[in-house]
Amino acid sequence: MPALSPLTVPGTLDSLKPIRDYVINATATAGLNKVLANRLRLAVDEIVTNSIVHGYDEAGIEGDIRIEAAIDDERLTIVVEDSGPHYDPTQHHMPTEEDLSSPLDTRDIGGLGIYLAVNSIDEFHFEHVNNRNRNIFVMYRAE
Repeated sequence: MPALSPLTVPGTLDSLKPIRDYVINATATAGLNKVLANRLRLAVDEIVTNSIVHGYDEAGIEGDIRIEAAIDDERLTIVVEDSGPHYDPTQHHMPTEEDLSSPLDTRDIGGLGIYLAVNSIDEFHFEHVNNRNRNIFVMYRAE
């Protein structure tokens, strides 16, 4: 498989398009079908948007986002790192089935994007390494 060079961009909303383009390129290189590619793109987009808005903008700090793709015979792995405050999305309160079936106007705000991100891909992992948040997205390649 051809290797994709990592991409580092400023932690701003203007960087969402190059990040999306990177993920789309990685999914095409890995040969993922459009459904899987869109699920992975949306998952990455949700986590990166949260990192930018909550990790950088609301904290009043600047930083970068680094994204890297690894493709092997079985899977496409996307690793996204940021230097914002430590935040593990897997520890965020996730909506319950009851929450999801409730009318929108009665639901608590927040958590749905993270829920969709981690549940729309095959694997999601979080690590905090060298003062950086590392979000790992895995999508298995179809036979």
